[in-house]
Amino acid sequence: MINLHCPQCDIHRFCVKNKLEEIRVVTVNDKNEVIAVHADESLEGFDLTMLYCLGCSWSGSPQSLTKGKHK
Repeated sequence: MINLHCPQCDIHRFCVKNKLEEIRVVTVNDKNEVIAVHADESLEGFDLTMLYCLGCSWSGSPQSLTKGKHK
């Protein structure tokens, strides 16, 4: 599977938040599935519709991501 990238800075790692402002680090595959980087961490209760880029100030939906500039 291909990881999708930030449309602004082109990295492929993001975080998602829950109501308590806790975060999980995630990637998004080419099927727009949000996947926890650490397999032992659950994404239950986290808002998977809003991603926050770990490399810049971008935030948005998984559908806004790109296949990357180097692909």
